[in-house]
Amino acid sequence: MNRAESERLEARFAGHGYSAAATPAGADVIVVNSCVVRKHAEDKVINKLANLKPFKKARPEVRIALTGCFVGQDSPELRKRFPYVDDFLKPGEIPAWLSKEDCSPVLPSVSGVTAYVPIIQGCNNFCSYCIVPYRRGREVSRPIQEIIDEIKNLVSRGTREVTLVGQNVDSYGHDLEGKPDLADLLTEAEKIDGLLRVRFLTNHPKDMGPRLIGAMTRLKKVCRQINLPVQAGDDSILALMKRGYDAADYRALIERLRAAMPDIAITTDVIVGFPGETEERFKNTYDLLAELKFDAVHSAAYSARPGTFAAVKYADDVPAEVKKARLAAVEALQEKISTAINSKMLGQTVPVLAETYDKERWQGRTSADKLVFFNGGNDLAGKEVPVVIEKTSAWSMQGKAVEI
Repeated sequence: MNRAESERLEARFAGHGYSAAATPAGADVIVVNSCVVRKHAEDKVINKLANLKPFKKARPEVRIALTGCFVGQDSPELRKRFPYVDDFLKPGEIPAWLSKEDCSPVLPSVSGVTAYVPIIQGCNNFCSYCIVPYRRGREVSRPIQEIIDEIKNLVSRGTREVTLVGQNVDSYGHDLEGKPDLADLLTEAEKIDGLLRVRFLTNHPKDMGPRLIGAMTRLKKVCRQINLPVQAGDDSILALMKRGYDAADYRALIERLRAAMPDIAITTDVIVGFPGETEERFKNTYDLLAELKFDAVHSAAYSARPGTFAAVKYADDVPAEVKKARLAAVEALQEKISTAINSKMLGQTVPVLAETYDKERWQGRTSADKLVFFNGGNDLAGKEVPVVIEKTSAWSMQGKAVEI
């Protein structure tokens, strides 16, 4: 979502005659788009702002803007903390001094083979650890035709794969007239000539229904790949997280997905060290990961986000060294699982969407979102290329393009 919003801000600036500066030292405007989903991410934002302070001191005319999830309702406090920052913009907000009368489309100024397309902003779920609903607000969906027109525009400029993004794409459309859903949007995207692939993220297990699974099964351009965050495999922790499902519900959903699409690639997110996570409760999460065998697991140690329910109500009672050990255990387990899953592709020929060319080899991804580096011709960008897989690992694969 942040990447998509950065592209749109860039396009808005470009519409007013701005172009990208090679370095911050040569810029007239510096925009920091922030993420605070974890403590590490927030620390990076603070460090970035600190590094920009000398630029402002040396050139007071430089305008510095901060946007993204770091910017909440408490702008006066932020202004006191960062007095050298000129503008504090809520996620997706355009600076007031940049004319809103500009009629140029707010689309990425440079279109690549792949692109992110926001379809819904905000979240209504209020998981106890998450700051997003407080910073991005309640869910607001974009109309289907507006999204389809944007995708067509991107395709006309060379995009071949789009990822529909939102804090919870499974809730798409409930606030629109007629209450269309994500399955309806995917059905319309399927009709776009020149578009090869469609993905979507991120999903919430409690909101994923049979219509969406049916659309994934039926539509040829929708990738058989999904990120479905479980966050924990212990029912008591899931309840403390306010996730709205238990481990049995989640297992049943995975079973339905794999029954409908045996070739589906499923990734998940996990938080370790959540308040109240005992060794037994962590083991329940570990056992779920070992049982369900995801293609990839995005894992993180819990860090309290000020203003969230968990930060206010729960003691952060798992020691840092315990969190670190549990994170390492999950990562080691998943490396073995991913290695085993990917090794099954050795010797297979699979379609890979060629995205970028660097150091005399192409980089692209399979429909299952597997990263592949391969040798091939010079004019493959945006094409689905058959690649024979010659080497695999937990994180990526290497191969050679089959002559067409």
